[in-house]
Amino acid sequence: MRNLLFLSLVLTFSCGGPNTPTYDVLIKNAQVLQLDSGTYRTLSLGITNGRIENVIPPSELSLVSTKEIIDAKGKYALPGLWDNHVHFRGGENLVQANANLLPFYLDYGITTVRDAGGDLTSHVRLWQKEIEEATRMGPTIFTSGPKIDGKSPTWAGSFEVANPQDIVKSLDSLQKLKVDFVKLYDSTIDGALYLETIREAEKRGMKVTGHLPYSIPVNEAIDAGLDGIEHLYFVLKACSSKETEITAAIQDGSMGFWEALPLLLESYEETTAQAFFNKLKDKGVFVVPTLHIGHTLSYLDEIDHSQDAFLSKLPQDFIDTYQGRISRFERSSTETREKRKALDTFFQQLTYKLYTAGVPLLAGSDNGAYNAYVYPGISLHLELAAMVKTGIPPLDALKSSFVNGPDLLDKDAFGSLEQGKIADILLLNSDPLQQIESLQDIYLTLKSGVPYNPQAKN
Repeated sequence: MRNLLFLSLVLTFSCGGPNTPTYDVLIKNAQVLQLDSGTYRTLSLGITNGRIENVIPPSELSLVSTKEIIDAKGKYALPGLWDNHVHFRGGENLVQANANLLPFYLDYGITTVRDAGGDLTSHVRLWQKEIEEATRMGPTIFTSGPKIDGKSPTWAGSFEVANPQDIVKSLDSLQKLKVDFVKLYDSTIDGALYLETIREAEKRGMKVTGHLPYSIPVNEAIDAGLDGIEHLYFVLKACSSKETEITAAIQDGSMGFWEALPLLLESYEETTAQAFFNKLKDKGVFVVPTLHIGHTLSYLDEIDHSQDAFLSKLPQDFIDTYQGRISRFERSSTETREKRKALDTFFQQLTYKLYTAGVPLLAGSDNGAYNAYVYPGISLHLELAAMVKTGIPPLDALKSSFVNGPDLLDKDAFGSLEQGKIADILLLNSDPLQQIESLQDIYLTLKSGVPYNPQAKN
């Protein structure tokens, strides 16, 4: 799938007198999505300096002037998509591979991504600047920079916290990097230090999301001020009637993460779960389900990815990073695989339960090096389709991408096609509210008001 820039539809257009508003680009007569009602209105969007300067009804269209016009009659207009969980990582050897993937997000109508931690922060900061200056094609990037974890962490580039002083140093460094949020990881960090990191970050006004150590009660992290939970493993723990006992077993080393999961699933208790969901809703804590990657990694024995079309777009050294997850799956027992599939099925149900309880969800793909067969661009579409499959209406699935993403990070300039908003716009040939797969039927993507031409990739 590719966006096509129909140059024949970009024309000079001028009406009215000397006091007539003049725009850089006019998107004419689009079916503009109304987020409050889930309906469309025939409107035109006047864009100047990368922002929507005016939303124009048909009766006022003759009173405008514009340098360029895009005839969007019969097209569906909605905000550009947000992928709320991606990774730029893999070390210096994969810098160029990561950079080369940036335009693929635009190919799929994704105009913003939330980078949830990696080891390429200096390069990501450069890409942010180049994208903002329009010298590089790619989505707007909001980044956490390096993750915060404990001593000898799983992921390269993470800041190591082994004492209270390390918390201060790590957050000082992240603030100097001007990151957009803090990402916590759970591979080795001490539970008490984890909670103190949240509290200290909150004092500084920094948003905090992350994995949670199974060595602490989940509610303690919420009370400390955690703003977002990445993945459903940690939601599941809080829904167990045996969380206290399982937490104690994790603390004394008699049980590990993967051993705990079947017990948590067996001890899921609806009353406990609903109380936790209400707490998440009341405190405005976001949850990122990442259903697509969970399903992909759970069925590696049943789905052959060797002929995936996107593999041909990736360099071999990037593909090689997939082998770790593949090898671990191949070494797993039949019983372990079946348990993982059962968990995958339950996570679909859990996502819908969170939705019906009013917990704000974030659509994120978790694509990046090491995450086998989860590709940039298309994987967000598959994540949204997975959310709809759980029973979530298409409109609310879409909101979990381009409304809730800005809400988490307090980025008020994004999230709708209204006056003053950044002109990240997706024009579709068919209606995604009728069929979510229509998101792939892209007519044109505009990034900050500029029509994206995939033939001019970096």
